Amino acid sequence: MKKKTAAAGTLLSILILFATSQGEETSQKYLNLDLIVTQNSYSDNWDGGEASNVNWVAAVNSGFEKQLSEMISSETTIRLEFGQTHNQDPETKKWAKPVKSTDLIDIETVARFNLLRWVDPYLSVWFVSQFLDASYPALKRYVNPKTIDESAGISRQFYKTEKSEISSRLGPYLRQIITEDIVDTTLRRTEINSTNDGGIESVTDVKLTLSDKISYTSQLTLHKPLSFSESGKLKGTSEEDYWKEVDVNWENTVSASVARYVTVSLYIQLLYDKEIAKKGRFKETLSLGLTYKLF
Repeated sequence: MKKKTAAAGTLLSILILFATSQGEETSQKYLNLDLIVTQNSYSDNWDGGEASNVNWVAAVNSGFEKQLSEMISSETTIRLEFGQTHNQDPETKKWAKPVKSTDLIDIETVARFNLLRWVDPYLSVWFVSQFLDASYPALKRYVNPKTIDESAGISRQFYKTEKSEISSRLGPYLRQIITEDIVDTTLRRTEINSTNDGGIESVTDVKLTLSDKISYTSQLTLHKPLSFSESGKLKGTSEEDYWKEVDVNWENTVSASVARYVTVSLYIQLLYDKEIAKKGRFKETLSLGLTYKLF
């Protein structure tokens, strides 16, 4: 079952990527480069027990749309983020090894079939991972875990202008999570494992340009699993039905340009996945940094 699901997902991915590589020139595109650096420094005679630290985050946000034909269009978005925190010991004043603070690889392609009706069919491929798995520092694993999400269904564009858009899509999905698991720390040996689930997926995207300097983006993703490849192993345990719960990922970003290359951003993320935690998880990042828009 795992091999059949993975093969079906891979085939769908290849078809969409092939389709989006064809067609006319890109109609809309953007590429933003962000760098945020925060530093605290204290003299050696500071007596409050404070310690110096440096925190930095680099990010790439890119996207482009293509009109492949009169009826078919595609949109690809790319988000890459990585950051570290460097801390100084308050007593020895020695700098510890940097600790990862931010890490994200998020690439999505959506192909829409514009039938000039109330809803349009779509196909999508979504890849999510991270650059460095730091859960076990002694054994570095890169691009782990990997999540591949393929879906198809119906989409609706509720609002569309040159700089703003509100759209939603709904349909069945197949999701594969590939992990490189450590099986022997002494021999530094790992093995590749994967799990699959499928069900109904809903994604709502909001992109609003509120003024020349302020913008708001939001994405609400809901997954309702109907099948899970590891469900048999959970029977008889207290976590037997956890995988059946709806997974929620709601991301919100408000950005304000305060100078030509300086942007203030507030990022808020709400997550709920009962297999990971019984309660929802919350992340907030308020940042002031340099932003360079190539186009």
